[in-house]
Amino acid sequence: MLHELQKGYLENELVDIVGREYVLTDDADKLVYGLDYFWIPRMYIDRGKTPPFPDFIVLPKSTEEVARIVKIANIYRIPVIPWGGGSGSQGGVTPIYGGITIDLKRMNKLIELNAETQTVCVQAGINGYDLEHELNRKGYTLGHIPASIHSATMGGYLAARGSGVLSTKYGKMEDIVMTIEVVLPNGDVIRTLPVPTHASGPGILQVFVGAEGSYGIITEATARIERLPEERRFRAYLFKDFNSGLNACKEIILSRIQPSVLRLYDEPESKKQIKKILGTEVGEGCYMCFGIEGDKEIVEILERRAVAISEKFEGADMGNKAAWEWWNHRYNFYFPPKALDFPWMFGTMDTLITFDKIETLYWTKKKLLEEKYAKWDLQYIAHLSHWFPWGAMIYDRFIIENPPWDPEEALALHNEIWNDAARASIKCGAVLNEHHGIGLKLGRLVREQYGPAFQVLETIKNGIDPQHIMNPGKMGFGPTHS
Repeated sequence: MLHELQKGYLENELVDIVGREYVLTDDADKLVYGLDYFWIPRMYIDRGKTPPFPDFIVLPKSTEEVARIVKIANIYRIPVIPWGGGSGSQGGVTPIYGGITIDLKRMNKLIELNAETQTVCVQAGINGYDLEHELNRKGYTLGHIPASIHSATMGGYLAARGSGVLSTKYGKMEDIVMTIEVVLPNGDVIRTLPVPTHASGPGILQVFVGAEGSYGIITEATARIERLPEERRFRAYLFKDFNSGLNACKEIILSRIQPSVLRLYDEPESKKQIKKILGTEVGEGCYMCFGIEGDKEIVEILERRAVAISEKFEGADMGNKAAWEWWNHRYNFYFPPKALDFPWMFGTMDTLITFDKIETLYWTKKKLLEEKYAKWDLQYIAHLSHWFPWGAMIYDRFIIENPPWDPEEALALHNEIWNDAARASIKCGAVLNEHHGIGLKLGRLVREQYGPAFQVLETIKNGIDPQHIMNPGKMGFGPTHS
């Protein structure tokens, strides 16, 4: 911990880099930058407790300024936490050891749109919605449209290996990114190779993508973009049960139809959440919708194939309207008044698994959580929303409508549920997370996920950041070496 006198000198140095206006120290600012959408620090505030605060919030305008800040942090051995839009849900920006939160949103320029290579180069602090709007205006799309688009930034997209609603066709952010600029923990600035695919060694691009600021701060990125589709179509079906819907979805993917959207909701979520979106009952069963987009002639062919597969598995055709209603209101879940929020305890335990293990995973976690936490009337709901040639992501959630009021009891219950759910996922052959990241919430379980292989990640951390100043305490790494 820094003495108040040391803090005064450090603040003076930070002001010298970015100016007085862009160094924030008021308690109100610290509160804003002390939490994201992670349930625990929000619960602390709800219960009248104080979550961890940063010592300083600094808003640089250039990579050079970021590098200077990081170099000073090394001298003082004080943590550095990169901040994008604050829309994360894993506590990835929680400043558990204090330090300097670096908000990159002043670094929000679209540097170049290259039509010949169909790529865009941007600063990491650019807002996702602003970027997509500008690309659309010029006839393109990033193809990455997450629910957090209005607040998240390019840096945040990359930090957690984000998935957008169209990821089944266009890929996740680690597939879309071409090259990045990074400020290393010692303040050096590097660029990864100009293309992501090569035989020049193993490549270092993916070391930083998904590291949540543990290895360095991404300050600039070049990503591929797509032309806006000529045609976009949606269709909805209702399947009698989860198994039938899953088999239809697997066949659509394994036939390489490449839908832009493919969503399958289990029965509980079909009854509750889909009703919220469509504004009407969907009936008994599992709601599924798919989207096909691209050149009109190709879309027509692929839609016919997807329809034939859906009918093969006895899906009841709900038509286009029930699917377009989903598309037009797909993010209603995530915003008031329909979002999950206090006083409920809730969590999204999204994970990724191969096709042959999906049902085992679903029923294992549902049975485990609903039976063990029956005292709390825990509800388990899920849908499948991001698909790969070999498997899918299950976006599963737990909900407790009347959790304990005592903050320590609530913390213990929350963490116990997460321990059980995450370990069940690993045991079934899944991974801890698909696109929300690890952060503080799941950091303690990363070593269990990787086993002896974790030493590879830890050796990189110790070599590149020997003082552990970069977002310490996240991703399973330890605190700053002070």
